[in-house]
Amino acid sequence: MRITVIGCGYLGAVHAACMAKLGHDVTGIDVDEAKIAALSAARAPFYEPGLEELLDDVQATGRLSFTSDMSAAAGSAVHFVCVGTPQKKGENAADLTYVDAAVTALLPYLSSGDLVVGKSTVPVGTAGRLAQLVQAQNPSVHLVWNPEFLREGHAVADTLQPDRFVYGVTDGSEDHPAVAVLDAVYSTPLASGTPRLVTDHPTAELVKTAANSFLATKISFINAMAELCEAAGADVTRLADAIGMDDRIGRKFLNAGIGFGGGCLPKDIRAFMARAGELGADQALTFLREVDAINMRRRTRVVELTRELCDGSLLGQRITVLGAAFKPESDDVRDSPALSIAAQLQLQGAVVTVTDPKALSNAARRFPELHYEPDTDKAVENADALLVLTEWQEYVQLDPYALSGLVASTRVLDGRNILDPGKWRSAGWSYRGMGRP
Repeated sequence: MRITVIGCGYLGAVHAACMAKLGHDVTGIDVDEAKIAALSAARAPFYEPGLEELLDDVQATGRLSFTSDMSAAAGSAVHFVCVGTPQKKGENAADLTYVDAAVTALLPYLSSGDLVVGKSTVPVGTAGRLAQLVQAQNPSVHLVWNPEFLREGHAVADTLQPDRFVYGVTDGSEDHPAVAVLDAVYSTPLASGTPRLVTDHPTAELVKTAANSFLATKISFINAMAELCEAAGADVTRLADAIGMDDRIGRKFLNAGIGFGGGCLPKDIRAFMARAGELGADQALTFLREVDAINMRRRTRVVELTRELCDGSLLGQRITVLGAAFKPESDDVRDSPALSIAAQLQLQGAVVTVTDPKALSNAARRFPELHYEPDTDKAVENADALLVLTEWQEYVQLDPYALSGLVASTRVLDGRNILDPGKWRSAGWSYRGMGRP
């Protein structure tokens, strides 16, 4: 099948490569010429494990190409819209400028029977509005909302073997003609047992934001418990183990730490609240304000704990922050708690060095005032305290005995609760975790 993917950022580049891997002829379209040039040379414009190898593999087959010319969409049967929906400046609502522009630019190149498939995370009601726009151009073109559920660091596997497909069609019916077309697009994962659900447009739009809001709530819940554990002298890790044994709750996403960040959870829950207010249902999501507040409070708490670890003063203290990306196996620093904490520490008089295996160039563009050092051993030299703020595996495996000879003071704040407290204390370190005694 001939497929167009409009928007070749994180979602679109991965989706285009994976659709080509499934055997389709794919054209990726983006307005960013530098991005197109990189992807055409099988270079990913961002770090995602396995993506460059996949790009190289599928481009050798001739099934994948990239261009900035929207007219290349002509002749494709399915057009995936994968552009970003960032938070509006000064507001909680999502900015739909890129979605609207992509669909409008696509209209002249649609043919009878084509499918326009939205994958971007949008406020409920967007699909209905765009469907009217598309059908005014050509009544035989259908618009489907097919939300994505990929995780950064696992995006290739999540696209090729997702845990479910959701098709949002106008009437919510299995008999809708778009359903058979999408089944053909996803025939390989469907044949291997991936479940799929056909819904109406509003339900499909709500699935992604509802899922992200639930995950954010679960993370903020365990972080609230961490605050209580610190006050009571309890251990939040053991608490999470105990309640996670209840299969109604589950252990996943019950890891206390410095909170969530990235380009999805923070902006999605805020856009969800904003849209609920527009629909007159704002009372239904007031709890998300506290979820957001708890999450942001974690960053301030880490600064406070670092001050305590440094005997009550940050002034002149040499602090090494291990991790800049918002999560491991990614170079994404959007709304990164680690970078936010590093900047706050520097504002309060600390001398901060940040290290990370993949994200330093992106971090430097966001916070040029911080000092960056790619080599971990050099980064920790003469440090008065280490802060582990991104759970990269290489930080989990750090040897506290070897590090003792490099630092000025053996003090560590484990912002992700990934280190073995007993091992670090046995090596002579003052260890502080999140919600741990």
